[in-house]
Amino acid sequence: MPTYKQPQKVKSPVVGEEANSKYLRDTAVIVGNMRSQEYAPTKTSGIKIRGTGAATKGTMARGPMA
Repeated sequence: MPTYKQPQKVKSPVVGEEANSKYLRDTAVIVGNMRSQEYAPTKTSGIKIRGTGAATKGTMARGPMA
């Protein structure tokens, strides 16, 4: 008959405690017209594409153009 190890009680760590506090620290808070952090900078990399007309989503293409 096989012998098995006896189960041991292990302290249960608080799941996500560190990740949640980091998330809350890095979250941008907006109250009225005040922000806790600056807006992300505008992306300027890429190439200007032709034929956009009245584009509403930008005129720069990013990524592989092959």
